[in-house]
Amino acid sequence: MARSAVRAGPRLVRKSTRPSAEARLAFLEFLIGCEEPSECIQRALYWLGEHTDTEQALALEVDRDSGRLVASGVYGLPTARVDQFTVDLEARDHPFVAALAATQATVLGSEGSLRVLHALPFRGPMVTVPFQGVAGGERVVGGLLVASPGTPALARDLQWVAEVLGHRLIRMRWQRRLAGERSLLYNIVNAVADPVMLTDSEGRLIIANSRAEGLFASRPEQSEGRRRAVALNNMLFSAALGERAIKDAAPERRELLLVDPVDGSDLLFELLSTHAGDSRAGMGIVSVLRNVSDLRRATEELEANYGRLRVAEAEARAERDRLDLVIDSVADPIVVTDPTGNIMMMNPPADRFFTESAGAHSEALPRVRSNDANFTSFVSNVLFDVEVKPYRGSVNLVDPVTGQAVPVEAVSGKILSEQGELTAVVTILHDRTEAIERERLYDQLKQASSALEAKVREATAELVRQNELLRRQAMQLEQASALKSQFLANMSHEFRTPLNAILGYTSMLMKGVLGPLEGEQADGLGRVDSNAKHLLGIINDILDISRIEAGRMPLRLTEFRLADLVGEVLEEVEPIVARSTVLITAAINRRVPPLRSDRQKVKQIILNLLVNAVKFTPQGTITVSAGYDPRVRKFAIAVTDTGVGIAPEDQQRIFEDFQQADSSTTRTHGGAGLGLAICRRLATMLGGDVRVVSKVGEGSTFTLILPRRRGRA
Repeated sequence: MARSAVRAGPRLVRKSTRPSAEARLAFLEFLIGCEEPSECIQRALYWLGEHTDTEQALALEVDRDSGRLVASGVYGLPTARVDQFTVDLEARDHPFVAALAATQATVLGSEGSLRVLHALPFRGPMVTVPFQGVAGGERVVGGLLVASPGTPALARDLQWVAEVLGHRLIRMRWQRRLAGERSLLYNIVNAVADPVMLTDSEGRLIIANSRAEGLFASRPEQSEGRRRAVALNNMLFSAALGERAIKDAAPERRELLLVDPVDGSDLLFELLSTHAGDSRAGMGIVSVLRNVSDLRRATEELEANYGRLRVAEAEARAERDRLDLVIDSVADPIVVTDPTGNIMMMNPPADRFFTESAGAHSEALPRVRSNDANFTSFVSNVLFDVEVKPYRGSVNLVDPVTGQAVPVEAVSGKILSEQGELTAVVTILHDRTEAIERERLYDQLKQASSALEAKVREATAELVRQNELLRRQAMQLEQASALKSQFLANMSHEFRTPLNAILGYTSMLMKGVLGPLEGEQADGLGRVDSNAKHLLGIINDILDISRIEAGRMPLRLTEFRLADLVGEVLEEVEPIVARSTVLITAAINRRVPPLRSDRQKVKQIILNLLVNAVKFTPQGTITVSAGYDPRVRKFAIAVTDTGVGIAPEDQQRIFEDFQQADSSTTRTHGGAGLGLAICRRLATMLGGDVRVVSKVGEGSTFTLILPRRRGRA
């Protein structure tokens, strides 16, 4: 069967025309156990159709949303027609609304009533029975509309059904309202931040919000410590209520110390208890606990703060005294004014401008008043300024004694209270007389500095011009030197060819190839041969320097032993040593490792150093030594003599081209001054250096430093 807003069950077969007591009892038992109003109404209609002469029945109730009467149950009628049937309660002339106003069953059998109810296909007369039932001052609005023969017995049955059904409906509605109100009450109580509870006269808990349950209720699965804390709280609460709380009807406030079941800390509450209840439900006590632990701590902190405040006041007084001393010791005038501009405090330097001293002449008072007026005008500008930052300005003051104008710079600051209100203005007056004088002197100094800068710029420009000339000259000299070196390097063949021819023909003449020579002829040829060889040595040195500068000096790296090299050098200088009284010794350790370098150039350096030692050592000894330092992987070959020595100021100059320690025309030793220059340049090419240690009259030591392998440390 189709379902709609109401249900129409199958038409039951009537078993009797009068319901039995057992049927009435069964119906009442069903109503007692039923919790849904629609189910109760539909069962009542079925019961009428089963146990009475009812053929068609309709139950109407007020819809809370629309306020109209709508069908809430149907029996023996088409559901689609019933769902669309509604009645406006404001229509007082409607037969069904008028019938609901009565307390007894009403028969709707007139022609007018049937026309009004033509939307419902009732067969025969209709009986309207209003629901009976009142609870809490509220009445059920609605009733039953039944089509039947209308016998008196049926009217009584309808009246009985309407009465018991109405009472059940109003009770269910009232129970639901009570449940909603109870839920609302619990929500309101649980929303309270303080513990609230209802107890009986013996202190047993009846109703409590969640805050109170956390203190006075526990569950078996919770910890033993929490259950003991809850038990202790209940005991303390019962003792706090006491006999007075039970007998005295007036509310009473007292303090109650409880235990926090969570962490075991002490909680201080203010307990407010009052009686509640009636004679039927029994007397109860409503208790409200307000946590005053924070209030107690705040009270203790307030007392401590009050003590600190007294200490702070004493410190403030002492600080005020110190401030007075500081203000009095400041050299600049300091003035403190109130918000109206009146002077509250000032130090002695300010008294000179704003206070008339006793015994002053008659002109001092007008000057003091003028100063006060000018200062008041300045303070007014400070008060009108909305900014809180320091206010700067100038004040025209006059010395009351001398009458001389004093330019003053004033700096004022506002003192505000905690509420932001202006309490005072502090102004510091600074005499700018010295500052103005310094500014004047600074302007003069700035002008002089500007003039000096102009002269410096002129001198700098001249210096730049001279530097440019020098740079160009240096470039020209470098070019000339490079051309000279290139020229000398290219002229090596042209220089040596005629000298070699002279030496060759001289050698042939001295050997008698062209005939015997007389004694004087032999001596002359000997001098020619000696000077030619000397000239060849000078030309070779010049050519070596030129080739080094021109980058044409090649390196031939080989590995050799220093002991063998030094031996060859000593053999070559043996003819020179034979003509002198000098003793030459060599100290070469055979365990010195081999040296990888240009053997010929190393030999040339040592030979040059040894020849110089023989030349500048008239008598004494010369020692040639060699060693190796594995830490730095370098060789040191030293030539030490006991000759004339070299002055400190000449020890670096002797390594320059064409320079000698004695460069005068009366020097006793010849030479072009290129030997040591060539030695140092060759040593540099080999990755080393030549150093000298000497003292005049005691001799010299020239040391050649070379890496073990060319190009490595």
